[in-house]
Formats: sequence, structure tokens, C-alpha cells
Amino acid sequence: MHESLITSPAGILAVLAAVTSFFFFIEKKTGWKFFDYFPPLIFIYLLPVALNNSGVIPNQSPVYDFMGSSILPMFLVIMLLDVDILATVRVMGKGVFVMLIGTLGVVVGAPVGFALVSHGLGPETWKGFAALAGSWIGGTGNMAAVAVAFDLNESSLDFGYAVIADNAVYLVWLPIMLASKSFAGRFNKLTGVSSDRLEKMEKAAAELTSDKGKVEMRHYLYLAFFGFGVTALATWLAGMLPPIPPVFSANTYKILIVTFVGIALSFTRASRIPGSHAFSMALVYLFVARMGAKADLSNLDGAVFWFLAGAFIWIFIHGAFLVGAAKIFKVDVHTAAIASAANIGGAASAPIVAAHHKKTLVPVSILMALLGYAVGNPAAILAGTLCRLVG
Repeated sequence: MHESLITSPAGILAVLAAVTSFFFFIEKKTGWKFFDYFPPLIFIYLLPVALNNSGVIPNQSPVYDFMGSSILPMFLVIMLLDVDILATVRVMGKGVFVMLIGTLGVVVGAPVGFALVSHGLGPETWKGFAALAGSWIGGTGNMAAVAVAFDLNESSLDFGYAVIADNAVYLVWLPIMLASKSFAGRFNKLTGVSSDRLEKMEKAAAELTSDKGKVEMRHYLYLAFFGFGVTALATWLAGMLPPIPPVFSANTYKILIVTFVGIALSFTRASRIPGSHAFSMALVYLFVARMGAKADLSNLDGAVFWFLAGAFIWIFIHGAFLVGAAKIFKVDVHTAAIASAANIGGAASAPIVAAHHKKTLVPVSILMALLGYAVGNPAAILAGTLCRLVG
């Protein structure tokens, strides 16, 4: 195998940063609606795949290992500082329960979909389903975290299947969530939503304030301290806990500890540090490029179609749970669509769906997505464990 053109850690990071920033630059510069359906996230993953498989950058490097062991848990902590559970409940009310039941649909749908197609898949593919559950409950950061928790290498075929399924289902599910606005009348009649629910929700959303003030240099130092400090603490504590193979390893404990400590910090003054959302999301997208750089999709085989079949069965189970929850809690189609987008698409898609349905709900859609980040790791680890059991 020939050595890659760029092999130095600084050079690899420069390539990943260039790829990440380029697509956001194009999106901002052009304002193309194309990016509503094919967000930069897709290309930020796919271009490094092409670069690593064409020999420009390697798919193995110490810099990737450092990003996985230290940068990933760091941005999870910073990302979770923005979770405002109380504000989300205040604005969305029963819509939060609809989202959580949609999350339950993802957890339940994972082993069901896996059981139906497992005969066409390998013995370790349950880990790919777990990673996909992380993405569908929280977002790409959770997908990466769950892969690390289950020791799933991003260069493996199972992770490749998860990424392909994630993007394939997204391209079908997002238009359904957008088109659901056209059925608002019939959906609201089905669920029996009260006539004043939307009015109350929009009023509460208008009172929502998320401005933390001007970002200064010291704020990034504070965020770095919390991110790396919690990562170091979680690494130390995880090393003291007994592993329970094949599910609970030191990495599993580390991700769970990081998640719970990050949520706990969101109730403290640390949540008021400006710049946390932008900083964490920049690192998330850089990590997505790193995931693509490690992927080797050259050996994909027919198993990918079994994985896709399981994923589509799975997503419609999530949809059934979501509609059932909307009926039980009597919520509108806008809330249900945003709840699903907050799960399946995360912070990248929830605002798109919210803007299409009700622009006033864009801020709270981000809060819903952040709530998904908070529950994504433990819920996806549970989904992966269930897949392991049925497999």
C-alpha cells in the first residue's frame, strides 16, 4: 500500500478543517435551498472518504486516535452545557414527552429491525446499529460517542453501513417531516389537539431568551477547562470500574460519565458561558470529517442492503411511536415533526423543519435537539445492548 500524500498530524487537521469550513462557506455564500435537503454534514463526511481512499490522507493516524480519546468527550461536555431541560419543558410542554416516546421508538425499533435482518449481517453488526441509534436519538456526536463506547472502529464495514443508512434514511425522512405540514388539519383532528395549544406554545417561545452575551477570549479557556477536566475525570473513574464484556468496557463507562456530568453542569453557572454552542458544533463537524477520513468503504458488500432494510423498518417503528404519542398527548403536527427531526436529524435538521412549519419555533427546536444529545448516549447504549441480545 502506497503512503498517503499528507501524513503529518498538522497537515491532516488542515485538510479536515478545510473540508469542514468549505461547505459551510458555500452554504452561507450561496444560500442554496439545496443544502436544506443535502446539508453540509453529508459532504463533510463523504469528501474525506474520497480523500482517504484515493491516497491523499491516511485512514490511520495518531491524530485520529487523539481526537477520539480526548476531543470527542471534550465537545460532548461543552455541547451538553447548552441543554436547558426546564426551558424546553416550559415551551414545548407535552411535546417533550412526544419526543421522548419517539426516542423510545428508536430504542425499541433497533432490536426489531436488527432481528429481522440479522441473518444477512455479520456477528458484530449490532455495534453498527448501536452507532446509528446514537445518531437517531441525539446526533452525529452521539453516533461517534457510541462507536467509541462499543469499540467500533470507524474504518470498519459495520460503521460504514451505519453512516450509509443514516444518510439514506435521512433523505427519505426529512421530506416526510417537511410535507407533514400539508396534513396539519387532518393530523390535528386525529390527535384532538386543543385550539389554543399553538398560541400558548408560540407565546412561550417568544419569551425564550438564549443570548449569553458577547464571547470573549477567556470564555474559550473556561470551556476548554470544563471539557478536558471532565474528560480526565471520566477517564480516571472509568478505569476503576469493572468491565462487563461485551457491552460495558472502560470506553462505555467513560462516555456515560461524560454525559451525566455534562448534564449536571448544565444546571450550574457553567451553562451561561458564551460561545459554547458554536464551539462544540465546530468540533462536532471537524469530528465528522475525521470519521470520513477513517472510513474504508472500498470493501462494501451485499450486507449493506440488509442493513438498509433493517434501518427503514426501524425508522417507521419510530414514526408509529411518534404518532401514537401525539395522539395520547394531543399535540399538533408541528410539534410532532420537530420532535422527530430533533431525534433523527439533530441540531442540523430540527431548525429546518421548525422554520418550515412555524418560524417562531426555531429556537426551541434547537433546545429539543440538545435534549436529544443529553439522552442519546445512554439510550443508544441500551439499544445496542438489546441488539446484542437478539443477535
